[in-house]
This record gives sequence, C-alpha cells and structure tokens, in this order.
Amino acid sequence: MMLLQVEGLEVSYGPVRALRGLDLEVAGGEIVGLVGANGAGKSTLLRAISGLVRARRGTIRFSGVELGGAPSTRIVAAGVAHVPEGRRVWPDMTVAENLQLGGVICSRDEPEAARLESILALFPELRGRLGQKAGTLSGGEQQMLAIGRGLMSRPKLLMLDEPSLGLAPVVVQRLKEIFLALKRDGLTLLLSEQNARLALGATDRAYVLAEGRILTSGTPRELLDNADLISAYLGERAEPAA
Repeated sequence: MMLLQVEGLEVSYGPVRALRGLDLEVAGGEIVGLVGANGAGKSTLLRAISGLVRARRGTIRFSGVELGGAPSTRIVAAGVAHVPEGRRVWPDMTVAENLQLGGVICSRDEPEAARLESILALFPELRGRLGQKAGTLSGGEQQMLAIGRGLMSRPKLLMLDEPSLGLAPVVVQRLKEIFLALKRDGLTLLLSEQNARLALGATDRAYVLAEGRILTSGTPRELLDNADLISAYLGERAEPAA
C-alpha cells in the first residue's frame, strides 16, 4: 500500500522554481532515498510534505488523505516526522527536554516514559546524557538526538534531510544500522542524501533529483547500472555502502 503519494508538485521561491512537476511514491515499510546535489530540490520536497513551504501546484496524499496546505501540527499528528538538515536541536535545553518537546504532538496514546525508553534503547549513547545540554553533544550525538526527537511523536513516516552531513564514516555506518533497525520495526523512511553511498546502501529504492525534477529512479542495483549518470550529477561514484 502506498503511504505517501506526491503528484505534479511545484514549489517556487519568488521567481525561482525549486520543484517542477515532481511525482513520487513511498510504500509502507520502505526506505526510499532522495539523491542529488545541493540545490536539486530534496530539502524543498521534504519541507513541502511537512507543511513548512506551500506548493503552487500538485497534491500530497498521506494514507489516502490530502495534506497539501495543512498546518504542520496536523501533518505531525497524521504521522509524519521531519528531521531537518543541520539537526536543529535546541542547544541550551537538555537532551531530555529536546526529546520531550518532540513528543508534544503524539499521534498515539502511549505514555511518554514508554516512548522515551524506546528511544534510549535505540540510542544508548544518549542514556547517560539526559541532563546534559544538547549543544555540548558531538555532531553524531546531536544527529541521534534529532532522530530520537522525531521518533518521539511515533510517526508512520520519518523524513530525514542530509543526516550524514559533516559526520565521520563510523557515525554514518551507525546511522545506516539505525535506519535498517527502524525499518525492521515497521517504520517507513524517506531519506534525502548527497551521500550516494549511504543512500544506495540503506534504501530499497531511490529517486535521483536534478534541478527540481526526477532524473531517474529505481532500486540500488538499477541505479548502479546507471552509475555514470548519477556520478555526473553528484560528482562521485555511486557505490553501495559496505
């Protein structure tokens, strides 16, 4: 069953067209990648889905319900969580406070303590830092906190924007393991990445974006067969993560 359906989506920033009639589908239980260079439209697409920017044209349906034009609070309550680029944790608040704020709008009737415990089981690195200010964490720990904050709303779809940006390879590998564990638990993920290794190593399918359009799409193996085309737009060889 298709959980997310985007059709004919157009978004502009003044005279600049960021998305140009974009179509995309994500089935329940998939990890789907958005691969493309900086400025390809990946972040704009996620922001449009989560209600942070308004589309000029097109439709966004989630679980069969039209979400285009809905406020972000309604979209979160429907089951969509967005982990933005740059992590955006609240630096002067503690780790625990950041996580608690992520669960303010929760789509499921579950005690906060149970939700928090599930996050700490996934990210044991945060367990001993609950009273620590988020701004004092390492980049990798802040990314784990940002993901955990998104998971506190118990979403059906978790969208992540450039989660590997600025992180060491060992941390990127840890993130890949986390994404696969979330999939095993039944969560659907939409992953925006310039890092083709991560995007193709952790996803079931991926879309390659360029200049606000879908250039091509397919499974990692299908895209690897078109590696020269992807390399031309990403500036790197597209090889799966180990």
